[in-house]
Amino acid sequence: MSNNVEINMDNLPKHIGIIMDGNGRWAKKRGLPRHFGHQEGMKRVVDIVEAANELNIKYLTLYAFSTENWKRPKIEIDALMNLLVIFIRNELDRLNRNNVRLNILGDITPLPELPKREVLRAVDMTKNNNSMTLNIALNYGGRQEIVKSFKDILMEIQKGNINIEDLDEDTISDYLYTRNQPDPDLIIRPSGELRLSNFLIYQGAYAELWFADVLWPDFNKSWLEKAILDYQNRNRRFGGI
Repeated sequence: MSNNVEINMDNLPKHIGIIMDGNGRWAKKRGLPRHFGHQEGMKRVVDIVEAANELNIKYLTLYAFSTENWKRPKIEIDALMNLLVIFIRNELDRLNRNNVRLNILGDITPLPELPKREVLRAVDMTKNNNSMTLNIALNYGGRQEIVKSFKDILMEIQKGNINIEDLDEDTISDYLYTRNQPDPDLIIRPSGELRLSNFLIYQGAYAELWFADVLWPDFNKSWLEKAILDYQNRNRRFGGI
């Protein structure tokens, strides 16, 4: 596939979510420690962000670190946090050049001080960019996000700022990490696993799901284009006929 000739540029998903899975297995297949897979996976982040921006995808959400990932060995968590710092320091200028705004989905307060500081710096330095919003789901869990939204809404009801009779789906959406963003049209999961793993479970209610038997470090622009083409060949009815 070349020059995106087959992709209908008038029927692009506004918001794509990707569960970046398979780094550890990619490394294991090569007899390498797991963090080598994460290193290679970080390079694909750079490639896919640029490819999505070139395709004029307005919102891209990458599942980087879940609330459950804290169960992994400390050495792997430390490597992931170090890679996050490296990614921001290496790519912040490029994000700005490409007019990409960085946004975080999740609670970053438990992160170590250095990655947390770098993340907040990058969010602040890209806040006025408007070509594409890159959401990094970091210490993110879909169920936890819903619980947080309910707690925040309940506090507003108690303050008298929200009438419980007016509570609807739009109200809940306003209290999610993705507030003011469209729901994902397409959720992609490489690695051969066929589940959402607590990723955008409220927002993804009507997302088209696309699974590929390729590990994330081998995922490239061509795979992204295949997913978009498949999306464009589906009939999205949203419960209608």
